[in-house]
Amino acid sequence: MSTFAAMRQGGRGYLLSMPAMVLFFCLLVLPLCLTLVLSFNVFDVQLGVKSGAYTLSQYLNLFSDSYFYEIFFRTFWISALVTLLCVVIGVPEAYILSRMGTPWRSIFLILILTPLLISVVVRAFGWSLLLGADGLVNQAIQALGGRPVKLLYTSFAVIIALVHVMLPFMIIPVWTSLQKLDPAAEQAALSLGASQAKVMRLVVLPQVMPGVLSGTLIVFGLSASSFAIPGLLGGRRLKMVATVVYDQYLSELNWPMGATIAVVLLVINLLVMLTWNRLVEGRYKKTLGV
Repeated sequence: MSTFAAMRQGGRGYLLSMPAMVLFFCLLVLPLCLTLVLSFNVFDVQLGVKSGAYTLSQYLNLFSDSYFYEIFFRTFWISALVTLLCVVIGVPEAYILSRMGTPWRSIFLILILTPLLISVVVRAFGWSLLLGADGLVNQAIQALGGRPVKLLYTSFAVIIALVHVMLPFMIIPVWTSLQKLDPAAEQAALSLGASQAKVMRLVVLPQVMPGVLSGTLIVFGLSASSFAIPGLLGGRRLKMVATVVYDQYLSELNWPMGATIAVVLLVINLLVMLTWNRLVEGRYKKTLGV
């Protein structure tokens, strides 16, 4: 009777989760499968995509052209640098936020989350106004006696805007991890003669590593696939993978090539993120002695 009840309970669980599974399949799995199939379709300049005809030529062209290597390299080094800057800025900010009292903690938390309510496109246009040739930054440089500096349509503009956009995605997971940390553990370590730096390294940092891991994965993945910021602040010359996919779909009308680039970006992104997850998780378990 108990076995029958357990099976019935399990069946009920599957039944309740079925709508979410159908939604997940229709909105994520099915489009990815269609994109994968599209990447193997034959493309003709005059006729367009030939359904029912398949080839590996898009993948061969992608892996044999140094232009695409440059695009992927630029995308991933910018994403890695943005992730590093978000860790350097976001982790101390989350620690300070966790040590604030009421009502300042709520006020600063709202300030951190408020930019997420504004469209990325609007924020990108805001940065273009700041970094443009006649923007506020160059006006300040000229007021101080300097010469205007080219900031817009450079890697610097893309990086600083991506850090601004991605920083909340680093702060929130780390802050959530810090909420589980007992302040008495820090006080006990300090009372036993440990320095503040040693307490941060041996007590606080190991406890917040799950939050840092989550934040780095989110920031890196979103940065590598970002389109609005590179498109508006990088311009036509500073290409990243997402902007190249856009050009292949809407400018060149070469949908199979665009799908191929998107699939390769997804695979590389997954490999990098899974490798990083394994490295950080292994180090975290080793530190805790698990």
